[in-house]
Amino acid sequence: MSIRKPLRLAVISAGLSLPSSTRLLADRLAETVRTELAAADREVEVRIIELRDLAVDIAKNFASGFPSPELSEAIEVVTSADGLIAVTPVFTASYSGLFKSFFDVIDNGALTGKPVLVGATGGTARHSLALEHALRPLFAYLRAVVVPTAVYAASEDWGGHGDSLTDTLPRRIARAGRELAGLLRDLPGGDSAADEPDVVPFAEQLAALRPE
Repeated sequence: MSIRKPLRLAVISAGLSLPSSTRLLADRLAETVRTELAAADREVEVRIIELRDLAVDIAKNFASGFPSPELSEAIEVVTSADGLIAVTPVFTASYSGLFKSFFDVIDNGALTGKPVLVGATGGTARHSLALEHALRPLFAYLRAVVVPTAVYAASEDWGGHGDSLTDTLPRRIARAGRELAGLLRDLPGGDSAADEPDVVPFAEQLAALRPE
C-alpha cells in the first residue's frame, strides 16, 4: 500500500493592518480546507505568507531584478504548493498594489494548472465584484484553476448576517473550502505540483461529458 505525501497548501494574505480581517478570512478558508481534507484522510501542510512583511523586498526586487532570500522562499512556497488560497483587501474597487506586485514577480507560467481559491475583504459589500472583474481574470491570465466560489467579506459579514440576498459568510467559506479540497483530495501530494500536468486529448474530454 503506497503512502501519499501530505498536500502542500500556500496561503497568501495581503492585509496591511494588525490584526487584519484579510488574515482572518485567509485563516478561516485554510482551516475549512484542512478540515475537509482530513475528513478524506488527507494530511495537508499549510504555509502562511504575510505580504506585509515582504513589501520592502518586493519593491527592491523591481529595482534590482533580484529577490531577497525571504522573497525567494515565499515564491518557492507558492509555486511548489499543490493548492493556493489568495486573499487581498480591496482598494479602489480592485486588489491591493502589494498583492498585484507579488504576483508580478512570479513567473507567468509558474501557477499553470494550480487550484486556487480567491478571497477579498472590504468595508462595504459594493466592492464584492472585485473578485470577478479583478482577481479571477488575474489568475485566469496566470492559467491557474480558480474554484467557482470566491469569498468576499465586508465589515458587516463578520457579525454573521451579511447581505440578505446572499449566503452568510460562514456558508460561503464552507462552500469554497469544499471546492478547493475537492480539487486537491486526489492529488499525489508532495512534489506533484512541480510535475507537468497531464494533457487529456480533446476527444476524450468530449466523451467524458456525454451522458451514458
